Amino acid sequence: MSNPALAGVAATRDTIIVADRDPADRVDIFRCFNADGSERWTIRYPAPGNLDYGNSSRATPLVHGDLVYLSGAQGHFHAVELATGKIRWKKHFQRDFGGPEKLSWGFCSSPLIADDRLVIHPGGPQAAIVALAPGTGETLWKSPGRPPGHSSLLLATFGGQKQIVGYDVESLGGWDLATGKRLWTLKPDRPGDFNVPTPIIGDENLIVATENNGARIYGFDAQGLINPKPLGRHDDLRPDCPSPVLANQRLFGVSGGLFCLDAPQHLTEIWHSDAEEFQEYASVIASPHYVLVTTLKGRLILVNARSDKFEKVSELQLFEDEAGLYAHPALVGRRLYVRGSKSLVCLDLDDSKSH
Repeated sequence: MSNPALAGVAATRDTIIVADRDPADRVDIFRCFNADGSERWTIRYPAPGNLDYGNSSRATPLVHGDLVYLSGAQGHFHAVELATGKIRWKKHFQRDFGGPEKLSWGFCSSPLIADDRLVIHPGGPQAAIVALAPGTGETLWKSPGRPPGHSSLLLATFGGQKQIVGYDVESLGGWDLATGKRLWTLKPDRPGDFNVPTPIIGDENLIVATENNGARIYGFDAQGLINPKPLGRHDDLRPDCPSPVLANQRLFGVSGGLFCLDAPQHLTEIWHSDAEEFQEYASVIASPHYVLVTTLKGRLILVNARSDKFEKVSELQLFEDEAGLYAHPALVGRRLYVRGSKSLVCLDLDDSKSH
């Protein structure tokens, strides 16, 4: 590995894909490894830039069928054959869709597959959100709008309306999946959010959390339009980057500490830990029984997801000489793939032996 990465790890049973940069910080690199750690293929292309927090890719690659979709921070987008690394087709967000020439943190949204549509977020005035044919890159529809936020889009159904939900630079929105028409817009009370954490789908609600407006939970009407008055909120969970996760109808998030909130009950607080390891950025994975936190300094912390108080189950210092672990890990079966600032590690969760 050449430079610290920001993009999350993408993995299947047989392959692992990670984003990288060259030592001169001018070339995007994507590497595909086999499950045994051997390298399958590598893609490189020039991608000079000058972004805050480095120039490496932010968006997690998307594996779908025999293709993997790679999105770079400077606007490069490639559809690549998973088996061989051959480029099937490619796009560029600025040249092909009029995307903004300058974004503080670059293009961050991971691509989304929804009902045989590949949805991307180039942020052009006439092509803010775009649906493509996954196999060919043919444009199916383009939705006008504003530059993108820095989180990923998701697919949800509210009030029977199947829609894409996510952020542009200043608002939360929903777009009709079939046509790209914008259905609703919600601007927060306090402006200036960078809109990095990805929204979360509840049973029939939407949960969001941002640095200026805290955590909020919203309901929808019978037409799938958002009710602008939150059903509940928690002003202390206000992450600037890490996305919270939902498990057992509990919301877990890192923001100057680790929070556990009761999602169905208006985001009331169940417990909060202000331990030092939760004061900085950390990525979170949740299951019905456990929450796994990966800290910026390479420590893995397993927390009881069902307890009504903070209960640390176990912990492991995975990296000793690597810091800046912004890349979100990937969990496939019992294997956990963690991208350090210099290396990729696979943990076997059955016996805790790394490979």
